Amino acid sequence: MTPNPRTGAGRRSIATAICGALAAGGLTAAGVAALAPEEASASSHREAPLISGTPQFDNTDVYAFVSPDKPDTTTIIANWIPFEEPAGGPNFFTFAEDAQYDLRIDSNGDAKEDLLFRYTFKTHTKNDKTFLYNTGPVESLDDPDLNITQTYDLELIKLRDLKAVSKTKVADDVPVAPSNVGKASMPDYNTLRKQAVHKLAGGAQTFAGQADDPFFLDLRVFDLLYGGNLSEVGNDTLKGYNVNSIALQVPNSFITESHEQPVVGIWSTTQRKNAKGYFTQVSRLGNPLVNEVVNPLKDKDKFNASTPRDDAQFLENVTNPELPKLIEAIYKIPAPAEPRNDLVDVFLKGVKDLNQPPHVTPSEQLRLNTSIKPAAKPKRLGVLDGDTAGFPNGRRLTDDVIDASLQVVEGELLGAKNDLGDAVNENDKKFGKSFPYLANPTEGSRGPLAKGVSGGNDVRSQLGDALQPAGAQGGSDDMRLIAASAGAGAGGIVLIGAALMWWRRMRNRAY
Repeated sequence: MTPNPRTGAGRRSIATAICGALAAGGLTAAGVAALAPEEASASSHREAPLISGTPQFDNTDVYAFVSPDKPDTTTIIANWIPFEEPAGGPNFFTFAEDAQYDLRIDSNGDAKEDLLFRYTFKTHTKNDKTFLYNTGPVESLDDPDLNITQTYDLELIKLRDLKAVSKTKVADDVPVAPSNVGKASMPDYNTLRKQAVHKLAGGAQTFAGQADDPFFLDLRVFDLLYGGNLSEVGNDTLKGYNVNSIALQVPNSFITESHEQPVVGIWSTTQRKNAKGYFTQVSRLGNPLVNEVVNPLKDKDKFNASTPRDDAQFLENVTNPELPKLIEAIYKIPAPAEPRNDLVDVFLKGVKDLNQPPHVTPSEQLRLNTSIKPAAKPKRLGVLDGDTAGFPNGRRLTDDVIDASLQVVEGELLGAKNDLGDAVNENDKKFGKSFPYLANPTEGSRGPLAKGVSGGNDVRSQLGDALQPAGAQGGSDDMRLIAASAGAGAGGIVLIGAALMWWRRMRNRAY
């Protein structure tokens, strides 16, 4: 937790407006604030006991922002499968086939979804007689060398009082961008990314596939809050990891209640098919950091199975949060007085005159005012630094939600000014300037190359010259020795296999 510079005047005026909103009082709701900060194991990476064992269903982050290059649209991004190691083959990272991945939108602030975008996936295998994800360089999504592929259907469900009034399939068998196996397997991954962007009717578009994890923070917060002496800050521990992403861009007018009421609430859920064939919700995410550091262990799985309209059951976790007490115990920074209505009011209702819908029902959602235009120069602390187009008015990819959340949970809106942070202020990769905006995933071939290899076309698949640069004549004695040793090893395996078969027959046993 380190001080961070930012401007003052704009920030103070916004903070004053937020504090004024607190006077409205009267919260009956729930499960807290993105503000319960930094220690998220990366927002919602492995945040609850049950979901941590099933990463395909684990929603890690939700982002929602007015599209910077198309301000008449809103972009929603949701990520799954935390901590994807890029080289983690041969079974690379796919969406689950027995799941419903939903983006849910509350258009009128009553804590009930009015629109639901549902993604369901299918996996296709060209050749099941090989262990390979790809059998050669992949140049397109329909390349015959891409052995394992996925497609998805996208369904739009409109609801009234939680009852479906219409269901429309808006996309069918759309290809998914694959895992980035490596430079030899996917020499031009950006082409694959572009091919996975699918245009929909009415100016909307959709994407599903692997991406660099856009969340940036120092996760060592769990080691007694950065080592107990602030010695463990400044390292983006998600650097180099990927996630599976769903991105949707839709016209603002399609998701809002009206031109006069442009605020929407957004969250995502994952439903998993159980043994009886029914789908049961196993993951839920709106604001970042909620289920990690606000809810105690006894409530984490319950929260993942709950809905915003029932969030009042978690209210005490918000008004009497554990985190400030831990910070006080370790770092002697006084915890703000309870009950913490500053956390509840702003993050469960939205900031008055910014992103609070009229007649709002307090609930845990990511709220976005779609009428606020994108900032020409976004500030990473968003609203705290006078940038009303940023967090907690939605969440942009560049928003530093860790620092903003930490400062608020330590009383920023109650007059306890501070510049606390984890010293990780931006993502390790630059984000794109057009949909889906996510950075390309880190490739599995990252890391040091073999000695004597310069990369690119020097990478060979033949065993004998695996470590020999292309175009080299003959090769050194070391290279020949490696190839000969490999050949001898293969011969040894054959002999051992033959001896084993003979032994089994002699023993007359079934294996």
